[in-house]
Amino acid sequence: MSPTLTGVVCLVALLVLVFVRMPIGFAMALMGFVGFAYVTSIDSALGMVGIEPFATLSKYTWGAIALFILMGQFAFRAGIVERLYRAVDRWVGPLPGGLGMATVVACAGFSAVSSSSVATAATMGAVALPEMKKYNYDRRLATGCVAAGGTLGILIPPSGNMILYGILTETSIGDLFLAGIVPGVILTAMFVATVFFQAVRNPKVAPRGASWDMREKLASLPGVIDMVLLIVLVLGGLWGGLFTPNEAGAVGAAGALVIALARRKMGLRDFFDAVLDTVRLTGMILTIVIGTMVFNRFLTLSQLPNELASFVDSLSISPTLIIIAILVMYIILGSVFDTVASVMLTVPILFPVIVALGIHPIWFGVALTVTVEMGLITPPIGVNVFVIGGVAPDVPLSEIFRGIVPFLIPMILLLALLVIFPQIALVFA
Repeated sequence: MSPTLTGVVCLVALLVLVFVRMPIGFAMALMGFVGFAYVTSIDSALGMVGIEPFATLSKYTWGAIALFILMGQFAFRAGIVERLYRAVDRWVGPLPGGLGMATVVACAGFSAVSSSSVATAATMGAVALPEMKKYNYDRRLATGCVAAGGTLGILIPPSGNMILYGILTETSIGDLFLAGIVPGVILTAMFVATVFFQAVRNPKVAPRGASWDMREKLASLPGVIDMVLLIVLVLGGLWGGLFTPNEAGAVGAAGALVIALARRKMGLRDFFDAVLDTVRLTGMILTIVIGTMVFNRFLTLSQLPNELASFVDSLSISPTLIIIAILVMYIILGSVFDTVASVMLTVPILFPVIVALGIHPIWFGVALTVTVEMGLITPPIGVNVFVIGGVAPDVPLSEIFRGIVPFLIPMILLLALLVIFPQIALVFA
């Protein structure tokens, strides 16, 4: 077989291994090794897998992932999200769908320190669902707004998904973070509007929350300070050129730790649990990273990405239609694989196509992130839906999936806006 055909065969074999539930990191490493050995020799392949893991993990930029995860762990244990939720609830709770809108806003706020959709959904589910249940919220709306709000975790910076994309494509991670701000704010506003319109149309699904006087509203504002300080510290430092992404993660983690200690929310056991959870999540991600890099070495040798880019470039099809097809593919992939797997598996293959089409890499990074977000709440898998199902075991998964349907509409609208008005994602580029 030619190297390119070998690449196609190994890619198909990789998908088969993933569908039979082999961990994707190991599956990618195995097929990368097998393909490299076939095209070159077994000795060359052994040498490659002996060098590639160290060469990959010794890169300074990978540290940003662990540091932002650690920041999110400290922020969670500091009770930052609970205080933010209570403050937002004081101001919008009495409105139609107020608790649901407060949940979406709090999800957006926690996303700015967690960098993880799953962590956002799990945390906000534990905090918000009991409150909405107390006020007799419809179960579909309650679980739907938490599952959808959780997806903001990989769009609003700092975003673990954007870190991976930036490293794989050698695109500025700081610029990607800044590019996610405007789409993130737009999508948050759309989610809030979705909750509001459902509540106005049928008040029974979202009864109004308790009313609070101005003194109580003002008294709740200090609960927002911790979140604002972390966001300003991290994004302000990145925007102002004071920090690299790694330094921003380290400063953010240190800031969250100081807040936790100042609030007396962090004991020695909590500290070790936060570090241990960070190590577990980072280890899982970096295992996939190593497998990806091994597989990418083989793909480069096979010339499959370049052949695909040349083929697409030769087609007399509008670049916009090709981009739409790629984005639809990401929605489907995101519903089956987790976000890390979707990005690591496809970006090395498709990025040359994006470059050949003349698409701005920062724009594509944002659009890719939005589509993978949609996959997180799309059947048959929908990772965030299963997370919410674990937090609310009394709600059938079928009801949660029905509850997220109204929130898919704003995501589709945002994608359409990004395609029609690319500058939405390039304001700070």
